[in-house]
Amino acid sequence: MKSLISNLKSQILSFRSIIIVILIFSAFLRLYRIDEYMTFLGDEGRDVLVVYNILHGNLTLLGPTASVGGFFLGPAYYYFMTPFLWFFNYNPVGPAVMVALFGVATVWLVYKAGDIFFNKKVGIISALLYSISPLVIAYSRSSWNPNLMPFFSLLTLLILYKALEKNKAWLIILSGLMLGITIQLHYLATFLSAILFFYILIFRIFKDSKGSLLPLLIKLARDYYYISLGFIIGISPFLTFEFRHGFQNIQSIISFVISSGDTGAGINLFRTVYDAFFRLFARLITSFPPPEQVSLKANVNIFIWYLGSLVLGIISISIFLTKFIALYRERKKENSAFLKFLLIFLWFFVGVGLFGFYKKSIYDYYFGFIFPLPFLLVGNALDFFIRKNKIFVIFAISILLILIIINLNGIPFKYSPNRQLKQVEAISRSVVEVSEGKPFNFALVSGNNSDHAYRYFFTLWNQTPISILNPQVDPKRESVTNQLIIVCETLPCHPLGHSLWEIAGFGRAEIAEEWNVSVVKIYKLRHYKEAK
Repeated sequence: MKSLISNLKSQILSFRSIIIVILIFSAFLRLYRIDEYMTFLGDEGRDVLVVYNILHGNLTLLGPTASVGGFFLGPAYYYFMTPFLWFFNYNPVGPAVMVALFGVATVWLVYKAGDIFFNKKVGIISALLYSISPLVIAYSRSSWNPNLMPFFSLLTLLILYKALEKNKAWLIILSGLMLGITIQLHYLATFLSAILFFYILIFRIFKDSKGSLLPLLIKLARDYYYISLGFIIGISPFLTFEFRHGFQNIQSIISFVISSGDTGAGINLFRTVYDAFFRLFARLITSFPPPEQVSLKANVNIFIWYLGSLVLGIISISIFLTKFIALYRERKKENSAFLKFLLIFLWFFVGVGLFGFYKKSIYDYYFGFIFPLPFLLVGNALDFFIRKNKIFVIFAISILLILIIINLNGIPFKYSPNRQLKQVEAISRSVVEVSEGKPFNFALVSGNNSDHAYRYFFTLWNQTPISILNPQVDPKRESVTNQLIIVCETLPCHPLGHSLWEIAGFGRAEIAEEWNVSVVKIYKLRHYKEAK
């Protein structure tokens, strides 16, 4: 008996040691030279500008704009950013560090989920693969609202499972609150709300349908009430804004959902679901390049890589389904095990299936609410083979080593850093210098970037350029200064006569001076004076 207890303790200690090593390594992969590799463009500049204003007393009830649909999200992400921007003395690297720390915490949650739904070995394997996935790492090294979705979506599901298992009302409320936060990070978290709805319904049917119908309906009503209450609390800042402004964003969201979209030939349900299924495993687990950027016919290695990714996904989901069906048949004996697998089942099939009805382009970060799932399924599949005979053990270990090598080979910072943050800061400082301390108007000529990143540094240094107002608002043109400074990110650049409002509103001009700074060109324009 003592030896059994001793062996159990040593096993627990070994698992604990392994997950600590994985967490330390994942922290290194997410934080190493983060200031040099992080993205800092218009969207990131917009966010830190808003948080800068929050720190100076201008609170907000709205968050970032959605990438499509023309509506705003809730402000939760901005308030997560706030203490980190303050702690790092307004350096934009602070919010990026915050995202990285959430990324490390997600690795731990993946381990816990693997342990809860399967076993500790699955948790270890899943956490290891999640910690080294290049795509996951890339989204964990920059400040952007969708990048927190994996943490909050997984936390929402884990809390809901524990809430229903223990029949705790406050945990159901907490799960709803987490959902309210998650849906403020990206609108596709609505898929997560569908998963929660069906899980509560099926959980109660299997758990409480033995008696009369009325008690079941009462428990369902109670669960939906509690989770709705938590959701309302979590999203209350956004709802407050909507109450004050006639539900503008909610109307835009509804219009977006029912719109016909831009697919041309219409929805191809099967093709879209297949694409979502493949990308979920290929982009996250095997680090396969974006499918639209490669040709399977042109390269045999790419085809083998593609096929291997697809087979890995099919095997992983098949092993899970085999066990799920067996648990369904024995659900009276192993009710709790079946209900664990039920959540994984709904997470996968509802989450992936709903993409079939999505009519617009699907990007990798859209899978944020489901990021942890393929790692859990692959971890379960590898554990399944490990528990077989020696041949299968060798096979599973070989696959795991191949995945580790492929993923480590794709680590983002093995390439030269972009140093976007330093570049933007240097360019902004040059703009301030050429303005010579005098009032100036500012314009950015760029393909698809906005000027918020530059304006953040101007604001930080109390050198905010004057925005040119419409003549109807400013008939005396007092908002037009004697100099317009233009940053051209697209080269060659022809600023004179450009249709951009910040340039056109300045009026007829001539180039006074120009400079090459970093990767851009800076022009100083002055008002045109005719020769006498």
